[in-house]
Amino acid sequence: MALRFLTILPLPWPRQADAGATGRSLAFFPLVGLFIGLVMAGLDMALAPVFPPLVTGALLLGALVVLTGGLHLDGFIDTCDGLARHGSLEEKRAAMRDSRVGAFGVIGVLSLMLVKYASVVSLHEESRTVALVFMPLLGRWSMVWAILRYPYARPEGAGRVFKENASRSALVIATLAAAVPAFLLLGVQGLVILLSVWLLAWLWAGFLSRRFGGLTGDNYGAVNELAEVSVLVLVLVFSGIGWEGAWLVRF
Repeated sequence: MALRFLTILPLPWPRQADAGATGRSLAFFPLVGLFIGLVMAGLDMALAPVFPPLVTGALLLGALVVLTGGLHLDGFIDTCDGLARHGSLEEKRAAMRDSRVGAFGVIGVLSLMLVKYASVVSLHEESRTVALVFMPLLGRWSMVWAILRYPYARPEGAGRVFKENASRSALVIATLAAAVPAFLLLGVQGLVILLSVWLLAWLWAGFLSRRFGGLTGDNYGAVNELAEVSVLVLVLVFSGIGWEGAWLVRF
């Protein structure tokens, strides 16, 4: 169920599931993120010998959008439009529900993708491979944390079923599913990045919750996008200062 929701893979299992299964699927969000990251790393290895780095970076980010169906980017765009809207809470939420993309949504997503692209093409091969695996892993974990931590802002919405059926055990399992690969990939550095992403997600999700009276499904996507770009920037910083001795796995 987590794979079906977070990717466009045409899985054979039924689309409908009971509410309890929906809540339990949150525990597997980081593992789906790890799967997405491994696909990205494999594409990088296949594309890098064929295309120059600038083209490879663009193709990788395009593949990520396709594989996820643009689900989280759409939420980020709607969140930017909601933040730009002045007025009552309902007016801000209405701006997010509007199918039309506003100027701030365009500005926000272009800025986000520019930072992602610049980070990806700036990383050398080994760091880029690890970052591509790590990025979707922590992005999906951050959503699980935000779902458990903050109230849901709407009486209805696609995200409400996850919120109402989430459990602390799902968060514990999801955290272990994120922390163990983080340590295996990057050692102590991975745990530092995990804590850094958690801090940024806490600040970002808290800000969104205050602006919208809780979080919505769009906001969950925005939390994921912030976590992803944070991972890329942090790996770039650590790579630049030469903190790579702790890596336990080298590709």
